[in-house]
Amino acid sequence: MKRDLTVDDLKFEIRWSPRRKTVELAVERHGELVIRAPEGTSTDRLAAAVKSKKFWLYSKIAEKASLRKHDPPAKEFVSGEGFHYLGRSYRLLLVAAKAQRQPLKLEQGRFKLIKDEADRGLTHFVRWYTEHARPWLTERVTRFAPRVGVEPARVEVRDLGYRWGSCGQNGTLNFHWKTILLPPSIVEYVVAHELVHLREDNHTPEFWMALERSMPDFEVRKRWLAANGVEFTAL
Repeated sequence: MKRDLTVDDLKFEIRWSPRRKTVELAVERHGELVIRAPEGTSTDRLAAAVKSKKFWLYSKIAEKASLRKHDPPAKEFVSGEGFHYLGRSYRLLLVAAKAQRQPLKLEQGRFKLIKDEADRGLTHFVRWYTEHARPWLTERVTRFAPRVGVEPARVEVRDLGYRWGSCGQNGTLNFHWKTILLPPSIVEYVVAHELVHLREDNHTPEFWMALERSMPDFEVRKRWLAANGVEFTAL
């Protein structure tokens, strides 16, 4: 089945779903264009949906481009560099191999990385974040699931590209390992958002009402993530 669609100067990735009933357009975090559509939807219908929302699409593309101008620089694995974890920034300290057994750990308010492992710093940080995100996110999913009235199958933490989270067809909740860099209240918004997707595939009025019932201040958290989330993506 076709995975992309170009309409004039706009190129979209198509994500098919057997559960979806409507066509949804999205401009992702870094400006990627996505169409979420029911399986079997005709190309003509998809193109018509794009044309009907062209003004909105160009507005969102411009908005994302403006935010990307403020993208933080890539991290350097040197002493003094700051790395986020649950909203706080912790300075990195390179230490001698004899000082600790594991390559990377968070101790006494600092990340400590074995100096000889600095060239593999990204690998070690991704592993550390992933390992610490899984139990933290699982606990939050367990806490918020009853509020939403769903029972997710399991929680997975991995690289989701430009998405903070996604909901699998089999009830699996997927979260980007970078989610754990965000402040706790914002991570909880991502968790609640994906839990509601277990009930409502699309961002319909019913979706947002269900999210508001489980998290009354979701709009504040949503706006914060849109405005500040990019600061937590550099690594």
